[in-house]
Amino acid sequence: MLKSKPATAETQPLEPKALVSAAELGARQQEISVSEFFTKNRHLLGFDNPRKALLTCVKEAVDNALDACEEAGILPEVVVRLEVASNEKTPPPPSQANRFRVTVIDYGPGIVRQQIPRIFAKLLYGSKFHRLRMSRGQQGIGISAAGMYGQLTTGKPVQITSRTGARTPAHYFEVQIDTKKNEPRILERKQIDWENHRGTQVTLEIEGRYQKGRGSVDEYLEQVAIANPHVKLVYHTPEGEVREYSRTIHELPPQPREIKPHPYGIEFGMLLKMLHDTKSHSLVGFLSSDFSRVSSKLAQEICKAAKISPQMRPRNIHGAPAENLYKTIQSTKIMAPPSNCISPISEKAILHGLYKQIKGDFYTAVTRPPAVYRGNPFVIEAGLAYGKGPEQAADKPEHPKLPLAEGEQQNDDNELARVIRYANRVPLLYQQSACATFKAALDTTWRNYGVPQSRGALPAGPMVIFVHMASVWVPFTSESKEAIADYDEIRKEIKLALQECGRRLGVFLRRREHAKSEFRRRNIFELYIEEVVEACNRLKGGKLPKEKLKDQLQKIAMKRTGGQKTNELLDNDGSGPEGLPHSIIVTPERTEGEAPDIPDDARSDVAPTEEAAVEEAELALPTLAKGKAKPTTKGKKEAAKVKQRSGSKPESATQMTLGFEKTGTSIKRNQKTGKKHGAKKTKK
Repeated sequence: MLKSKPATAETQPLEPKALVSAAELGARQQEISVSEFFTKNRHLLGFDNPRKALLTCVKEAVDNALDACEEAGILPEVVVRLEVASNEKTPPPPSQANRFRVTVIDYGPGIVRQQIPRIFAKLLYGSKFHRLRMSRGQQGIGISAAGMYGQLTTGKPVQITSRTGARTPAHYFEVQIDTKKNEPRILERKQIDWENHRGTQVTLEIEGRYQKGRGSVDEYLEQVAIANPHVKLVYHTPEGEVREYSRTIHELPPQPREIKPHPYGIEFGMLLKMLHDTKSHSLVGFLSSDFSRVSSKLAQEICKAAKISPQMRPRNIHGAPAENLYKTIQSTKIMAPPSNCISPISEKAILHGLYKQIKGDFYTAVTRPPAVYRGNPFVIEAGLAYGKGPEQAADKPEHPKLPLAEGEQQNDDNELARVIRYANRVPLLYQQSACATFKAALDTTWRNYGVPQSRGALPAGPMVIFVHMASVWVPFTSESKEAIADYDEIRKEIKLALQECGRRLGVFLRRREHAKSEFRRRNIFELYIEEVVEACNRLKGGKLPKEKLKDQLQKIAMKRTGGQKTNELLDNDGSGPEGLPHSIIVTPERTEGEAPDIPDDARSDVAPTEEAAVEEAELALPTLAKGKAKPTTKGKKEAAKVKQRSGSKPESATQMTLGFEKTGTSIKRNQKTGKKHGAKKTKK
């Protein structure tokens, strides 16, 4: 029989630890302030690195200034000033500084004194969240979050100066956020003398990093000028340079109107809340007054289909009847919401912005009809700027291209196209790959329009793709408002707009290639006219009428290279490019289409000289056989005159043949490789 061992300290069971009571757990629970949450998660608002933080502060202040001016019916004029904030006698250069002072001034309506502290020092406080109309701001977080970031990094308050009119005093505030209560803390408040008779000035001192290039303050302000040609923007850089973006459109865009929610855009829980909060005493009155596009007759039909009394009080509808009402609303055919709540940029304004800021040879813009996602109306606009402009083309003469192998394509530029994205006229500079705009640009088959493109990549070449979404509520992927959510309806509209731009670009590229081909044929022909005339004259013993033969040969050259149609295409006398609506074509001689009037100091196009024209014509010549005569100086000048003419719509032949009927001489060149097949003289 086995005896049990006596219990020792090692074998005895451990005493259970004292458990925390429910009362103690409950005492630990406490409310989290919105300011406290975003203080710990400031990366959600776009303050995840110093360079991006500097951009976000400028962006939020500029957006507020533009919204205020447009709502008050004032043409916006905004001044942005970046300065290095340093206590040292010799401040560091901007590229090495880590503290900046951001000042944004607008000459808008100003802000009333009572509202200033809450607007700039209280998160989720604003006038745009509960209304359905297009605006840059949406959540009431931006400028107050910028002030909170400055408070966290430098400890400096936000400085605000505002004035509502010439006869009212200017008020100066210094405010910070009480993060525990999400309430403003006023450090200083006084009346001051201010030179501006109306407007608002905001100054922030923050930690940041200034660096030029993509994703910088410079790029943001440039893109603001592209999408807002009605804005005058003055930018004082940290280096002391002043850049002024003048307005090219001197009228405000149409003012969007506020609309009511559309029945297709609400969820079941939102319907229950609206039924409880409505002031209507009947279900019919609720449906017709609290929703857009629902008339009294349609409301009666919805009540009848849902088997609910039209006179029933909305507060008494819940449970199964409410769910049945929601399903009936979703299955009823209702007109799309009105589009007067959004204000698109328009094709003309997009062309003005692209033409003013981006050098190119071809511009076009498309505005799609209004569409709907989740009951919210939206409009997609797209634009293209292609080429490097005549000025850069003249600086870099064209060199003869080597023959290509079968299936090989000529790629003049290895750079990929640049996509600039907008939402309610605001540039989106970060999270490009997560944006529906970028995905739609990738999905578009640009090869169909004559632009080289690798699989799964953007098209290659000197091209800028412009896409703008205007909506009462843009579905951003995060609070930092940097990318548009990938809804199927939104991506479809973006792709359709890009395809229309691509079709116009394809027409332009095909016309230009055909015109250049015919133009080279005419140059080659006229280079040898003098030599042919002299040779024929020698064969006739000097008795041949040279001028008559020369005129006949020039007529043949004109006829074989498209005739007057070629000249009309390259030197169009019309008001715009034929078959290309809302487009601009830039040539060394002129600009065709809806181009704005811009001063010469802002944009200048340099026409090529006569020597450059002769050089290009010589580069297009075939390699001559040994012993053949070279073109004379007079022939070169004639070719230069032809070079200065524009234009042509050519024939689509794979071989080009210039026939000299009077002399029996012919020159054949392969259109694809540009290679000379031969030149021989037939016997008379």
